This record gives sequence, C-alpha cells and structure tokens, in this order.
Amino acid sequence: MTDFDTLQHAIIATTQQRQAETVACETLLSALYFAFRHANGAGQPLNNVSMEPLTQSVRLRPLPLGSWHAVWFRLGICEVLLRVRRDGGGFVGEYGEGLNFKLPNSSDREVQALARQILRVLADQYQTEYQVRHMTN
Repeated sequence: MTDFDTLQHAIIATTQQRQAETVACETLLSALYFAFRHANGAGQPLNNVSMEPLTQSVRLRPLPLGSWHAVWFRLGICEVLLRVRRDGGGFVGEYGEGLNFKLPNSSDREVQALARQILRVLADQYQTEYQVRHMTN
C-alpha cells in the first residue's frame, strides 16, 4: 500500500465519526445562537443576533477528529469568535480574548446558561476596559 492509499484509507475509516462530531458541534453552535437570541427571556427575542460560520481558517479537509468548529456571533455591536470541539461526551470551547468553557452536556438549560454566562463575561470585559480608561484620564 502506498502512502497515498494509506491516507485515503485513514480518511474513509473515520468518516462516520467525523460526520457525527461535525453534526454535534454544529448543533451546539446553532443551539447557542438560539440561546443568545432568547437571552432576554421567553417572548423577548433579540433580533440583532446573527451567526456566521467560519471556514476560512480551515487548513485541512475533511476536518480530522477533535478539530475546532468556529463561528462569528454578532451580538448587537459586538462580534465574538467562538470555537467548539468535542471532549469526551461533552464540549470545550474558546471565545473572545483567551476565554474558555467546558460543557459536560448540551441540554437546553446548560446551553442557555452558557449563553448568559458568555454575555456577562463579555459585558464585564468591556465595562472593566471602560472603567480603566476613565480612571487613567
């Protein structure tokens, strides 16, 4: 078997696992989008939330197992890059400036809590920046 054949075989052997992982990560990102939209509570959707999948940073296709899946979330006038990947039965993620999270399960309640946590952390980050700038002036 040549090196080329070995590569093809390795990709084919993990196709179903990679597809399942991709679906799980994309489902979580979509659930976060809806959680951000409903962060104000039931019946009060936020219309200025959007999600744009990020494919430009992909350097290898198909994505190997354990790869990051990323989107830009537009939260009003704030845009945040959020990346997720599978971690055992759950997910780990990164967003903003070095911020991260671990989501052991992706129940609706957990995803909604994560969306609210991300909004609070981002708000704290901007408020701290604002306070620091005004204290030094």
